[in-house]
Amino acid sequence: MMSLGLIGRSWAMVFLSGGYKVKIYDNEPGQASGAITEISRKQIEELQRAKMLRGNLTAAQQLSLLSSHDDLQQALEGAFFVQECVFEDLEAKHSVFHEVENLVTESVILSSSTSCLMPSNVFSRVQNRTRCIISHPVNPPYYVRLVELVPHPETLPAVMDVAYSLMTDVGQAPVRLSKEIDGFALNRVQYAIIAESWRLVQDGVISVKDIDLVMSEGLGMRYAFIGPIETMHLNAPEGMEDYLQRYSEGMKRVLNTFGPVPDFSGEPAARIVKEICELIPAEQEHLTVRRERRDQLLMELAKLKK
Repeated sequence: MMSLGLIGRSWAMVFLSGGYKVKIYDNEPGQASGAITEISRKQIEELQRAKMLRGNLTAAQQLSLLSSHDDLQQALEGAFFVQECVFEDLEAKHSVFHEVENLVTESVILSSSTSCLMPSNVFSRVQNRTRCIISHPVNPPYYVRLVELVPHPETLPAVMDVAYSLMTDVGQAPVRLSKEIDGFALNRVQYAIIAESWRLVQDGVISVKDIDLVMSEGLGMRYAFIGPIETMHLNAPEGMEDYLQRYSEGMKRVLNTFGPVPDFSGEPAARIVKEICELIPAEQEHLTVRRERRDQLLMELAKLKK
């Protein structure tokens, strides 16, 4: 594990839950050891008390597999899979993978957590790109199990297979993209929802509060268990072909009324920011409460989905 922000700590917890030995590293001295305190006291032990600890091992057993290192070479010894979690800066990622590549054998898989950078860019300076892959988690990864596996154009199928098996083994829900595309799959779908929601609020059709209810009390209720294609298949008496015969013309009519991509700035942005901040003030104390509520509800949902 490299870099110990929220995503890095979450990945460490996910791999520990699967019984894997995890070595964590951050180039800032003391960050890795501090992350262990955060992971052990504030997260894994609390999860055990709440009966939400993942995996078959106790908190103590999982934590015995975790070690921190300020020396990169020492952290990489014995690794078969390296998960990079530095901030979304291309030069920073280039630097990390250049350094890592010189310290590991050819068989070690190099994986990035990036959510927005293309594999061909992230790994452009890696000499052996056949063992490179994007493993994009959803925040927070411990409760939301999806992982997008996105190959570099040169990634070997066997590397995708190993990553898929590893993610499945630790309890995640991996999906394979057959090729790279900007935004991957999750963000392309998410941005489509955000864009139309923004347009509807911007154009005065609906309020911020109510568009969020459209998702949380409407679409999101079923999308927590089935996806959009299965929803179509189930929403007509005779399945998908019947659905298309009944609704395709209406879908095309509505889709043709969608406006341009919002620029997310200016007066409309100021108005939407004001509206959401009236509902949830932007001060950290309020945001922290809402994030904790989100995580608690995701824990309960994850328990239900099991």
